[in-house]
Formats: sequence, structure tokens, C-alpha cells
Amino acid sequence: MHVQEWLETIPAVAVYALVGVVIGVESLGIPLPGEIVLVSSALLASQHGDINPYVLGACASVGAIVGDSIGYAIGRKGGRPLLTRLGKKFPKHFSEANIGLAERSFEKWGMWAVFFGRFVALLRIFAGPLAGVLRMPYWKFLIANVFGGILWAGGTTAVIYSVGIVAEAWLKRFSWLGLVLAVLIGLASMLIIKNRAKKAAAAAQARSEAAGTVSAAAE
Repeated sequence: MHVQEWLETIPAVAVYALVGVVIGVESLGIPLPGEIVLVSSALLASQHGDINPYVLGACASVGAIVGDSIGYAIGRKGGRPLLTRLGKKFPKHFSEANIGLAERSFEKWGMWAVFFGRFVALLRIFAGPLAGVLRMPYWKFLIANVFGGILWAGGTTAVIYSVGIVAEAWLKRFSWLGLVLAVLIGLASMLIIKNRAKKAAAAAQARSEAAGTVSAAAE
């Protein structure tokens, strides 16, 4: 059973709670399919009037912000040993290479890494705990966390919901071809945002490595 099919079997309040909890736990640093659940719920909202997209987006935003804040607190208290333990439990996500990339992004971009990291699956998991481990001032983290969480969660909900509404109208007129085209437009919009965030992180890593090479040569 697909995620959306399963969501159709539970009441709207449960959908809101599920979205908030899954995204919140993912933001803590535990790999969960938060984006898949959010996208599926937004599509479901476009097809069923019982699910309010504004409430859905708000629940997703709260889950993202609260989850990241708790992750920050855990990372600040646990320090680097926490990353080591996470690496043993989730080696695919918390490998040394991934931690190094995320760390360089944070050192270069600071609070912007938290903001743009919300749009990249890997950095979305790292953002809260790593910001705490690196002892980023909480007020900076909170600003980036709030704006990033609202833009990602609210924006994703709005885009996918709108795509679903358009798809339903097209479906009545142009059969399944309208649905496919509408979904592709929505996915393309999300991929563009993600691609820009990844390019920013890659550019930051390249500049960091170049600076390290220059420093080594100077010595």
C-alpha cells in the first residue's frame, strides 16, 4: 500500500499529527521520509475537502521548527560523541564523509546552512544536531530554523496542493495525461529549489578546500 493510499484510511486530525510528528522526528536527526509524507498529505488534501492545507502546512512547519530545536539542544549537550554514536546507528546518513561535508557547509555559511539545509534531505537531518555540536548561537539558529521551516513546509504544501487541484481539473478534461503533466511540473519546481541548495553547498565545499590548499602551500 502506498503512503497516500494509507493516509486516506485515517481521519484528518491523525494526518495533521502524523505529518508534524514524522517531520519533527526527522529534524531531530533520525532518518524518516518526512518529505514523502508531506507531499502525499498535500496531494491528499487537494482531493479531499476534510484536510485543510493551511492546517497541514502549519503542522508541518511546527514539526520542522520544534524538531530542529530539540535536535539542536541534543547536539549541544551530546557534542561530537553524539555524531559518533549516530554514525554507528545510521552509517549511511552519518558517515564521516557526510558529516565532513555538512560541517564545512556550516563553517562557511553559518545560519544560511540551516536555512538552505531544510531543502536538502541530508542537511535536513543534520541541521539541528550539528548546529548544536558546533555551538552556533541559538538566536541565529532559531531565525534560520523558523524561516527555513516555514518556507520549506509551507511552500511544499502550497505547491503540491496547487498541483493536485490543477491535476484534478485537467484529469476531468484530458484524462490521465493532465495528471502526469501537473505532477511533473510540481516535481520540477521542487527539484529546482533542491538543486540550487546543493550547488550552494558544493560551492562552499570547493571554496573551503581551495582555501585549505592555499594555506598548506603558504606554510
